[in-house]
Amino acid sequence: MRTVGGDLAATLSRLFEEPIKLSAAGRTDTGVHASGQVVSFTTARSFPFDRLAIALNSALPSDISVRECAVVDANFSARFSAMQRRYVFVILRRREASALLARYAYHVWRDLDVAPMLEGARHLLGTHDFTSFCGVIPDNGNTVRTVAALDVEERGDLLRLHVAADGFLHRMVRTIAGTLVECGAGRRDPGSLPDVLAARTRTAAGHTAPPQGLYLAGVRYPDGYDSFAEPFLFAPPGTISPSSR
Repeated sequence: MRTVGGDLAATLSRLFEEPIKLSAAGRTDTGVHASGQVVSFTTARSFPFDRLAIALNSALPSDISVRECAVVDANFSARFSAMQRRYVFVILRRREASALLARYAYHVWRDLDVAPMLEGARHLLGTHDFTSFCGVIPDNGNTVRTVAALDVEERGDLLRLHVAADGFLHRMVRTIAGTLVECGAGRRDPGSLPDVLAARTRTAAGHTAPPQGLYLAGVRYPDGYDSFAEPFLFAPPGTISPSSR
């Protein structure tokens, strides 16, 4: 099965004429998108790096694009040097589905009340044990994460969930999205979310929202670099937000 990382590594290996192993800032499930992914790799070969993005985009499949490339310190790792990651989750809230947005938004056929979703989101801010929102516990057993931002915005028929944290657990954002949808639909009391966190069991939280609405939108590093790129559904008119499948 094709993967973005696999296609990118294969293309880099051809360009550099040596095997290239990538380190990615975030791993995404099948069907999840990325507008601000960051990868790093090492090579002993020379290359006009100011033209690497052009070379890659001319060789990559049409559903993958590279925005920029740079030479970094040898100790840099796209994954381990990251300070914060940001995700955007998109919900289409209307009775009719959209054929055009089927791959890019989670369709919820009923209207959703944003106020209880915001109330529920408020309870998830800060440092908590997010076991209840984790699909597979990490090997190191650490399920504590610090959520710095969790917003829900109305954009016409679309809802934009924005989550920023120092790290994320397996399917954490999708489970947060599914839980907040239940709050907005009146099926879950947003005031119960502290109890959901305290339960530390996956069955306490809501359903896992489908991957199609999720975007890895940005990664921030200690030097101030932030790869954030708004998913194309919300990008300002006249701009292009790079997005991979």
